Amino acid sequence: MGYDFNVDEIFEMAGQIERNGAKFYRKIAEVSPKGDIQNLFLQFAEMEEGHEKVFISMRDELSEKDKESRVFDPEGESAQYLRSLADLRVFDGNAEESYNFSEDLAEEEKMKRAYRAAIDLEKESIVFYQGMKEFVPEGLGKNRINDIIKEEMKHIRILSNKLVSRT
Repeated sequence: MGYDFNVDEIFEMAGQIERNGAKFYRKIAEVSPKGDIQNLFLQFAEMEEGHEKVFISMRDELSEKDKESRVFDPEGESAQYLRSLADLRVFDGNAEESYNFSEDLAEEEKMKRAYRAAIDLEKESIVFYQGMKEFVPEGLGKNRINDIIKEEMKHIRILSNKLVSRT
């Protein structure tokens, strides 16, 4: 069964990714040592909240006509692709549970898991945003999506550097 998304629904899904991302980073910050590491995760949470505001703003700018589907995709493959991503961990808001941050682990192992989990989730969000660009006309914010992708890629670079420095 195919799905027929419109730009409004895509922006809503993107906002949910960002809400989940902020929740995820705040959860990691709770189990992180106080100081630079904790502050980094809290900064990432704030950035994700900023991204959510961008998507809210983008939704607010849509006209009723803009909310209609504009993608020629008679087989619904693009929508199925996005729906499959929506069914993944990016959207469930409980990703931190699957990485067992609360286990009795050495602090070093806990932080390595946190960095890996954050990298994985950032990658998943980038994949979603790349797919979502197909649904978003140029004048409705495609350039802002590209900016968010670049920020998510920057997060991966920072997190990867932190992880490498711990190995």
